[in-house]
Formats: sequence, C-alpha cells, structure tokens
Amino acid sequence: MIYLDYAATHPMTPEALAAYAEAAALPGNPSSVHAAGQAARERLEEGRARVAAALGVDPRTLIANGGGTEGDNHVLLGVAQAWRERHGRPGHLVTTPTEHSAVLAPARALAAQGWVVTFLTPDAGGHYAPAQLAEVLREDTALVSIHHANNEIGTVQDTAALAAVAQERGVPYHTDAVQAPGVLPLDLTGWGVSFATFSAHKWGGPRGVGFLYVRRGTELPPVTLGGGQEGGLRPGTGNTAGVYASGVALTSAEAAREETFAHLARMRDRFLAGVSAIPGLRLNHPADGSPKVASLTVPGADGEALLMNLDLMGVCASAGSACSAGTMQPSHVLTALGLSEADARASVRFSFGAATTETEVDTAAAALVQAAEFSRF
Repeated sequence: MIYLDYAATHPMTPEALAAYAEAAALPGNPSSVHAAGQAARERLEEGRARVAAALGVDPRTLIANGGGTEGDNHVLLGVAQAWRERHGRPGHLVTTPTEHSAVLAPARALAAQGWVVTFLTPDAGGHYAPAQLAEVLREDTALVSIHHANNEIGTVQDTAALAAVAQERGVPYHTDAVQAPGVLPLDLTGWGVSFATFSAHKWGGPRGVGFLYVRRGTELPPVTLGGGQEGGLRPGTGNTAGVYASGVALTSAEAAREETFAHLARMRDRFLAGVSAIPGLRLNHPADGSPKVASLTVPGADGEALLMNLDLMGVCASAGSACSAGTMQPSHVLTALGLSEADARASVRFSFGAATTETEVDTAAAALVQAAEFSRF
C-alpha cells in the first residue's frame, strides 16, 4: 500500500505509539489526588508542556480536547454565546467559503440563529487580502475565523497581516492551523491571534486528540458543562495517553520541520512531473502553498472512479477533506475557487509525509496516469 493521504491523517509515529502505550498503562485518573492519579497528571502535563514548547506558547494557554473540529466549534459557538450574553442579540461573523466544515457548519448554525455571516471572496489561489477583511468589519463583528493552511489545496494565508487588521479593530481572530505543525513555521504570539486550533493526528500523534490555543486574557466560555478540568473550559477526564503521545510526536515533528518541508517539496515536484502527461490536467494548489498537498483535476474523469482505481492499484488518496468523504458532494473549496461541479468532482488530492519515498511517488504517479485513462467518461 502506498499512503499519500497525510492531510487526512498522519500515521502515528513509532515513538508516539510507544509513548501512548507507556502512559496508557498508568492506572490513575489525572484529576485524582492520590499517587496514581498524580502520576497520570504528571504525564498529561508533560505532554501539554511539550506541545506548548513546540508551538512557542505558555502551556496554560492550551486546552486539550478531542481535535480540531471540537476546537473550531468551541471558538465559534463560545464567542457567540459570550456576545449574546453581553449584548443580548446576535452579532456578525467573518469567515471564508474555503474553511474546513468544522468552521462552516457552526457558522451556518449561527446564521440560522440570526447572526450575519460574511464570507470573504478568495483569489484564484485561495488567498484572502487584509484590505478585503478591513472592508467588511463592522461595529458588531464578534469574530474573524480564517484558516492558516487549507487542508484541500494547501493555500497558506498571511495570518499575521490578517490578524493585525482584526486586532486593530478589537475583534478576536481565530485560525484553524491544523495543517501547519511539523510542516510550516508557526508564531502564534507574533501573529497576535486570539485562538488557534490543532489536531495531533496531523503530526503523527493519536487520533481524537487536539489542542485549542486561547491567548491569555481572551474571553471564551465553555460550551460543555461538567467538572473543572482544563481550567473549566473543557470538562471531562483528561486523556493522559493521548496528550502525552501528542507532545512526544510534535517535539520530533517540529525539530525536523525544515527538513520535512524540503522533502515534501521534492516529493510533490517529482509527483507532478510524473503526472504531467495527463491530458488537460489542472493543478488546483497554489505554487506558494504548503508542499504537503497536491490537488489535481482530471477533466472528463469521474472522481469516485479515479479514487477506486487508485485504491485497486494500492494507492491511498482522497477527493478532498476526509470529513466530507462519502457525501457525494463536490468539494466546496474547489467550487469556491470557480471550478464547475463536474471539474470539482473530477479532482483528487494527494498529500505527502516525511516517510514518503521517491519509489512511492513514482509508482503513485504512474497509477494516476493509468487511472485517468480508465476513469474518463
């Protein structure tokens, strides 16, 4: 099997698996005051500290949770809740049509509750300009939410410049930065963002574990109620093994980030050279985007048939976000960029990792050339 779906999930690294097993063997609840509980607590906090060090933030600004979807929902719904309690009415939210569904779904839910939601218009590469954001901010804008690196086409936003526009107007800024760690440089403090969401399984940690960065002094109520864990913002028994393994994995991923970036760029360039002979092939990812992702459209092909043929040839790829797989809907990211529904359905995403080899890339490229021939109408 050739695995080229790292944007969907990065397989757990051997050291993360070992760390998970070690921490999972601890019997105590990390909220318990006895020795067994405190041993578990030490491992959980060590994992949080490792993640914080890799991200360059204070460990107290990180809420451990169940992943990027939970973090995105917490920010949008929590900020909306705080706004309503303070003002007694719905407010205004700014986001983009190329966000992950974890942002778009709560945004639409807020719109159904009377919120005004403004969607910025992307350029051909999926970028958003600070001046464009400045034009739409209002007195009642409660939040701006714009991803840092897109999960389907790899577009990287100028988060510092965008956040500065919001900050100047006193508007909290949230970025879904799930696709960045271990690949792209991060500077949460320097960017001035209020919130940032992360998922451990994107950097070789376990699935079902994430972290929400909340800048000190930023208002955010809990959206689930229970105990006082995670500063009262995310109640529930702490995931000792998951958080510890996440920290171990991210420490290594960030240490190798520059080397990984260069490797991914070589693998993507080699792959694109191998598929360049496909008639009419369109590249959807921008040249200055994350080298982790290659998004391709094979005009006239059936996207589902493309993926099935690739799978039969032992190549794992995807049509877009794994969270939208099986919906039979064209990618909302690609249609937002102007692709027709037919072309969006004829698109496939390959994403690479540090373990991807030249042989795998060459084999996958040859498989796509063959699959394109089999899958055209």
